[in-house]
Amino acid sequence: MAEVLVLVDHVDGQVKKVTSELLTAARRIGEPAAVWVGDGVESGKATLAEYGAEKVYVASAELNDHVVAPKAELLTKLAQDKGAAAILVSATAENKEIAGRTAVKLGSGVLTDVVDVDADVVAEHSIFGGSVITHARVRTGVPVVAVRPNSIPAEPSSGAAAEEAVSVEVSDAAKTAKVIERVHEEQGERPELTEAAVVVSGGRGVGSDDFSVVENLADVLGGAVGASRAAVDSGWYPNQFQVGQTGKTVSPNLYVALGISGAIQHRAGMQTAKNIVAINKDPEAPIFELADFGVVGDLHTVAPQLTEEIKKRK
Repeated sequence: MAEVLVLVDHVDGQVKKVTSELLTAARRIGEPAAVWVGDGVESGKATLAEYGAEKVYVASAELNDHVVAPKAELLTKLAQDKGAAAILVSATAENKEIAGRTAVKLGSGVLTDVVDVDADVVAEHSIFGGSVITHARVRTGVPVVAVRPNSIPAEPSSGAAAEEAVSVEVSDAAKTAKVIERVHEEQGERPELTEAAVVVSGGRGVGSDDFSVVENLADVLGGAVGASRAAVDSGWYPNQFQVGQTGKTVSPNLYVALGISGAIQHRAGMQTAKNIVAINKDPEAPIFELADFGVVGDLHTVAPQLTEEIKKRK
């Protein structure tokens, strides 16, 4: 059975949930082989084994001293040396660039923002707010597939997780962009935005930098907080929480839009959410075309009532 390479997302040795989802998808195609770049593999091997990784290829942390090009060269070398059936990465901004570079080096194709993949590496995309499902496949070379977090349920299946050190001769061109500083972002109690099962986002309708109405609802639901571009551009919420085409793409089980009109730029970042609830005082807001449930009303009245009602039922 051919190997399927899975680029591991991890922070300080802690494997992100999306990697478990990728390993689940990889088992449909072939034998999952995790690709770990950097230190801390001993902390993450148990999780990789739990979700079916038969091998764990460990590359030097020096690859992280540069931006994306060295990882693309590593994946290319492994795919060629191991005869990989496919390469799976998470659909983050960084990993989509790695995927594109890898596909070019392999002379193959890349599929991004995928929400499902089958045994024949046919990828599924959900577009136009989930109203249209499309399928695509790479016809030449090793398929490189970037999968959205929260799209494929993670299913445990034990694997050997046999560790193997690997190295790659990084080209001078790949060393051009160098990481000169890393700033550690403090992680609060809320889940990471792109991996959260519940996301509550606020938009122009919030009306000020007091996002407490959004945060309170997110906290009672155990979710993450997001913001529209309008809210971020107004300085009401930090840029790293922006959801949309120029922000982050999320695919939670539940997405609650508070005071968000639903411009196409925002919809591009959240339209694959499984359930969408919109609260907006404008009954003609485009977000209602996308929503599974909608409430026409003032978010500052409706959202606190919803928060209190959820508290009573917990």
